Amino acid sequence: MSALIRQLDAVGMDDIGEVGGKNSSLGEMLSQLSDLGVDVPGGFATTVEAFRLFLTDNDLDAKIASLVDGIDVDDVVALATAGREIRAMIEAAPLPAPLQEAITAAYGDMGKDLGDEFTVAVRSSATAEDLPGASFAGQQETYLNVRGIDQVLASVRSVFASLYNDRAIAYRAHKGFAETDVSISVGVQHMVRAGEGSSGVMFTVDTESGFDGVVFITSTYGLGEMLVQGAVEPDEFYVSKVALEAGKNPVVSRSLGAKRQKMHFASTGGVEVVDVDETARNRFSISDDDVAHLARLAMTIEQHYGRPMDIEWAKDGVDGRLYILQARPETVASHDSGRVLERYHKVDEGEPVVIGRSVGQRIGVGPVRIVASPDQMHEVQPGDVLVADMTDPDWEPVMGRASAIVTNRGGRTCHAAIIARELGIPAVVGSGNATELLTNGDTVTVSCAEGDTGFVYEGELRFDIQRIELDAMPEIPLKVMMNVANPERAFAFARIPNEGVGLARVEFVINGVIGVHPRALLETDALPSDLQAEVAERISGYPDGKTFFVEKLKEGVATIAAAFHPKPVIVRLSDFKSNEYAHLVGGELYEPDEENPMIGFRGASRYVSKDFAEAFALECEAIKAVRDEMGFTNVEVMVPFVR
Repeated sequence: MSALIRQLDAVGMDDIGEVGGKNSSLGEMLSQLSDLGVDVPGGFATTVEAFRLFLTDNDLDAKIASLVDGIDVDDVVALATAGREIRAMIEAAPLPAPLQEAITAAYGDMGKDLGDEFTVAVRSSATAEDLPGASFAGQQETYLNVRGIDQVLASVRSVFASLYNDRAIAYRAHKGFAETDVSISVGVQHMVRAGEGSSGVMFTVDTESGFDGVVFITSTYGLGEMLVQGAVEPDEFYVSKVALEAGKNPVVSRSLGAKRQKMHFASTGGVEVVDVDETARNRFSISDDDVAHLARLAMTIEQHYGRPMDIEWAKDGVDGRLYILQARPETVASHDSGRVLERYHKVDEGEPVVIGRSVGQRIGVGPVRIVASPDQMHEVQPGDVLVADMTDPDWEPVMGRASAIVTNRGGRTCHAAIIARELGIPAVVGSGNATELLTNGDTVTVSCAEGDTGFVYEGELRFDIQRIELDAMPEIPLKVMMNVANPERAFAFARIPNEGVGLARVEFVINGVIGVHPRALLETDALPSDLQAEVAERISGYPDGKTFFVEKLKEGVATIAAAFHPKPVIVRLSDFKSNEYAHLVGGELYEPDEENPMIGFRGASRYVSKDFAEAFALECEAIKAVRDEMGFTNVEVMVPFVR
């Protein structure tokens, strides 16, 4: 029996050939990191030997080989036909008696003293997955909230069949893996009850720039499949490793996601998708304490493996504990040596027709191809901009043809985003309504080179690509500091040789992120009803306007400070002119009409004015928190326009 079943806590990274990448990593963490506070659900795994026994016992080897050999994986119709036939053969074949007995016994041991409510997750673990050069993200199936041995046995067979999903066959071919070199193990784990909790994905580097000074965490309500599939827009957090290690407040950035739906347990077993109520949508799905704890777990795992990691996690809604469900090497950003900078720069300007989250710091141009389902994938031609409600790993066979990808739903850590990065394709995800706003055949420019926000512009806009070899740059006899206006680009800018930041202006955060006049945030109750409603929408996730202003300004400054730490970052306090403040929400209620705003009510004169002193105090509070609470004492202050 031991040749067919292994307990997860008895395997490690040396056992990839026996239990696959996912199960070997889970076993490694169970045996090596539990004492360091990393909680991993226990269970067992079927071995590669078990899968081979299944194939041999049912005479499937030769039949599968005959269907797979010679497939043109770029012919999505032929690929779908072969994959469907292989999966049908596997689903129809019985499990060998020794394997069925071994699974039944191991499952019985898991369920001792747990009663009828005992449920498990049945997960795939291929021998060629979760590798440093290829994630194989989402290529095989996972079955959640599986109850009873009959469902477990059926799920094991379905996981076996998923080794031959269309997307998995195509991905292996594109990555150069021979079919004969790939096998599969099945992990059966205690089910984390995240249906009433939260779950997500985290990376120990910034996925876009490769900056390794932060942990990037995404979170949504319920089970993580919705996030991984790209069906929801999650909350996002950046955590500074330096601040975390110093025992300071480490959360340098938060972004509230839509989180319109969640997946939870169905009463009859399995899972179902339900809507999230508006109150829950408008608050963060995990607390700052949870974010910091997750980041500590991520750093522990990264230190153990000695490389940047991609980690799935879940918070149990019953016991409140945070569990690690998977840890694999990050496959894109960490492979960039950082010695050659590739910078895309848009030359022409245009009005964006679609806005979302950017993936890949590139620009792509091409005709729009709206695809409603995988059945229409064959319509995608080389150079098309693939537009869909959501992209998941089923789309992998044609993603490499596209010049860019645009989706209505999804976040920057969904499987499709991971694959898009691997393929070097810019993607704008979570746009909301791209399939409605774009038209088939129209040429568009997709820009992911302007920070965390991705834009889709009408027509073909000119852009430049600049490649800088850092090793070839000459030594210079002076220290060059940088101007950094946009915190979203700070992690990427930090890779350019520099001696810190000579000018970071808070106006960019006030204008681009906060968008509301500070006095309107302080005096919301006195605003007209229409402005009150607009302010309430903007400050979703925060208890009041004052907290929103301080937190968002603090995050913007802290992001720049974290990117360049320990080098100095000189932050210039606000220097908006009255006409510029008037353009913010509510601004026209508080600003004078000046003949010459250039030499008017601006800079230091505002700070001591009774009309603005309380608003200026919010800036001081934010800067003080960045230095004292977060520990970024590299932040220095410039006072502008002193008279």
